[in-house]
Amino acid sequence: MKTTTPCGSGAESSEFPTRSQLAALRAWYAGLSARVAVAQYLGQSRATGQSSRAMLGGIRRQLAQYARRRHRDDLALLITHPAAGREGRARAVQDAIEKLQQLCVPVPVVTDAVDRWLPVRAARALQDCGIRTLADLTVRVPRRRRWWATVPGLGARSARQIEEFFAANPVLTERARALVVTLRTEISPWEHLIVPQEVDGSMGTFRAPQATCTLSAQDDYQAVQAWLSLQESAATQRAYRKEAERLMLWAIFERGKALSSLTTEDAIAYRAFLRRPSPQDRWVGPARPRTSSEWRPFQGALAPRSIAYALSVIGALYRWLIEQRYALANPFAGVKVKGAGRSGAFDGSRVFTEHDWTLIRTTADGIEWIGGWSREGAQRLRFVLDFWYATGLRPSEMADARLGDIEHDAQGDVWLRVVGKGLKYGRVALPLLARGALDRYLAQRSLPVSPAHWSPKTALIPGLAEDETGIGASRLWSVMRRFFLHAAHALEKVNASTADKLRRATPHWMRHTHATHALARGAELVTVRDNLRHASVATTSVYLHTDEVKRARQMGEAFPARSSSAA
Repeated sequence: MKTTTPCGSGAESSEFPTRSQLAALRAWYAGLSARVAVAQYLGQSRATGQSSRAMLGGIRRQLAQYARRRHRDDLALLITHPAAGREGRARAVQDAIEKLQQLCVPVPVVTDAVDRWLPVRAARALQDCGIRTLADLTVRVPRRRRWWATVPGLGARSARQIEEFFAANPVLTERARALVVTLRTEISPWEHLIVPQEVDGSMGTFRAPQATCTLSAQDDYQAVQAWLSLQESAATQRAYRKEAERLMLWAIFERGKALSSLTTEDAIAYRAFLRRPSPQDRWVGPARPRTSSEWRPFQGALAPRSIAYALSVIGALYRWLIEQRYALANPFAGVKVKGAGRSGAFDGSRVFTEHDWTLIRTTADGIEWIGGWSREGAQRLRFVLDFWYATGLRPSEMADARLGDIEHDAQGDVWLRVVGKGLKYGRVALPLLARGALDRYLAQRSLPVSPAHWSPKTALIPGLAEDETGIGASRLWSVMRRFFLHAAHALEKVNASTADKLRRATPHWMRHTHATHALARGAELVTVRDNLRHASVATTSVYLHTDEVKRARQMGEAFPARSSSAA
């Protein structure tokens, strides 16, 4: 990095314009033309083919850059004024030049942006990777071999410049680590997580020798990221990321350890933690966007089956790390979950009844007036409700569906090709309700209704301007949750029980409701199983629950009270 002379010396430096350059600039501000000012003070140094105006502009830019390096953006803005306003700003610019000459040598601080101190190309590559301040940089890539390889666009030459900068300012590293300790009072999701070097696993207790490892990962975060990248299914990647994210956050906050330093005792403690995450204000909260400061890894304690699933995913992660010779042991090997083998009865409260659904669908017809939805957003919502209710798709299948996935068979039946769990291909029947909803929505979007004129890549559920990044499974989830909450508010005085359900509901309830209503209306169990693409009839049979009110009434009629005469 460039340096200046000590504070107040006023001497010239490689960054500050020379006396001749300043004299030419002052003459220009005094009213001389650019040509005369340059000829009088810079005649001998004028470059061939460079105009006088360009030379003065270069001097002004040099001054502005000097000011920015000293954290005086106000002076830089003043110096880069339009050329037409030079006479009115002459005195102010002269004062600014004098101030700049007396400024102390700047000292970098950890909260400075990387583009204040690093070359433009290197700073841009770091910013594209989410590294925006010196603090971000020094805790993400401190003193590691080939640390720059994980930053796209950053080469070895730029890396050396950055290393030389930190070597010249060693206090930055300590200050940044202290800052990280201060900021670690808040939980951050995986994509925003900055792991302190002390617990990043670069020196993990159970790390295998680097020379025999097949991964280029230097720490646990990079190793887990490599494991996640193996998953081609976006839904699977999200599910696995959630479990890895929870474990890494717990290891940092509750145990002060890296993943590659966890022991079997830590694994047992994590199993207990999943049963009751605490402290609750740190770990538990309602569903919030991952960008929100109110986001939390848990919405409550996990059931035994959910804990078993979490531990199975974590176990698979460690087994893969061992296979890649990154880690030496799997601390979760042999850790079992009591009660995970019992399937348990299906919770019938997670289904909308026929009456609930009538109220919900009626509410959707007027959603523009109760929730501030746009016209396009309301039309899309109504299509999603009808199509989802009629098909029972998973959220990811809904978001991924395209017109080209719809096919007609020889019997005239209509099907939707989907890719479900485990990248398994399947077909879902499209009943009249789904087809009618699709035709109506295509017409609202000014798209052809006839399949012969369809574009195969057209999404059934389009992204709107309000979505910003388009529609995906997570965004669709958020849209449905928003509707459920608005509908709950609208139905509060009409039907309190339905409103309460809506406040608790998740979009997966649409799948439960589809299956329950199909079976109640006479669809065979095997038919519903195949449409939901369950591996076993036993999985589908949980939807064969009877209404508890009806059950109590029928049992009451079967066993009436004894009459007084019989007594």
